[in-house]
Amino acid sequence: MDRYGDLEKVYGADAEDAQKRYAHLDEGFASEYGGCKRLTYFTAPGRTEIIGNHTDHNGGKVIAGSISLDTIGAAKESGNDTIEIVSEGYKKVVVNTNKIDEIPKENGTLSLVAGMVEAARKMGYEVHGFKAYVTTNVIAAAGVSSSASFEMLICTMISHFFNDDRIPVTDYAKIGQHSENNFWNKSSGLMDQMACAYGGPILLDFKGDISVEPIPFAFSDYGYEMVIINTGKGHADLSAGYSAMPLEMKAVAHELGGERLCDTTKEELLKHLNEIDEKLGNDRAILRALHFFNETERVEKMAEAVNRKDFDSILTLMKASGDSSYKLLQNIYTNENWKEQKIALALALSEEFLSRTGKGICRVHGGGLAGVIQAVLPKEETSDYVDFMSQYFGRENIYPMNIRLTGATVM
Repeated sequence: MDRYGDLEKVYGADAEDAQKRYAHLDEGFASEYGGCKRLTYFTAPGRTEIIGNHTDHNGGKVIAGSISLDTIGAAKESGNDTIEIVSEGYKKVVVNTNKIDEIPKENGTLSLVAGMVEAARKMGYEVHGFKAYVTTNVIAAAGVSSSASFEMLICTMISHFFNDDRIPVTDYAKIGQHSENNFWNKSSGLMDQMACAYGGPILLDFKGDISVEPIPFAFSDYGYEMVIINTGKGHADLSAGYSAMPLEMKAVAHELGGERLCDTTKEELLKHLNEIDEKLGNDRAILRALHFFNETERVEKMAEAVNRKDFDSILTLMKASGDSSYKLLQNIYTNENWKEQKIALALALSEEFLSRTGKGICRVHGGGLAGVIQAVLPKEETSDYVDFMSQYFGRENIYPMNIRLTGATVM
């Protein structure tokens, strides 16, 4: 396993399976580019949001963590200024780093890589050519940040090959965000990228310049396990719904004299609620603002509960987060397609299972409207839960997983 780095440190009990995946990279690279004895290997995990649903874009707080699903790559410098990337399941990407202005926007991975090159150079970093072969087991378009995982993998390659491994992960995140905002026209924050890049569970504060604090937490410490359920509906056609959440929150903030909700308080909202309601004519915006304030408070309380190892409070706060997302944030399904409620169905079925033991919680995960839910339950119940949910969503869409401590890194 030494050829690929310390797999046991990163993958633990799954190191043997990981070795097969990395060996597959060798085969793929050789098939695409010809054999090479001096490949370098990279990994970047997906991420889970533990609590703090839709707060980052308005300057709130989030507890997130990297997960045991990851994107991996084998790469080598090419000696010129052309980047070539083969990512399994996608069209080959070729980017001339000296002609970024000629690359079209909103053209998938090609645009994403071009945007990252532009951002890295604007931040003063060197970027030249390399060849990479990439594969992933991070669920695509389902709320565990497959795109951010890919971005952080590419950032790690750029840092390692051309910048002596000195680019900080906060700049990784900003590089990915710049690309998504300017080359994908996607209003992403920094939470996804930070959680993928940093590794382990972290407390993020987005009020000013992003701050990150590692926190000592794992569900396994308490005999519990996290399970992600992919409900079978992706995020690709829901951009308007996602954009509405930050925009409606910011509309309330503007009425209170701020740019984002972090610039004001719940007390001010309650004091001026009737005026805002009359001015905006949008009850949902007010409900979403209330969710923001309450959710940010829950994040703070959970950080305290983690420090005192109060797992009952942790689960209670996570459940309250999910309830608030359902009732106030309203990101469980779309009003435009109200007959399709896969998130709500998955939550209802999970609650049916959890009611049998009275242990564990479930909640919407990530952006919502479609995609995945998250369940946390005793490890001894996980197998039965997987079997139960597989009846409705298929075993291939059920993912027991752990929080991993290693972020985006060279192997």
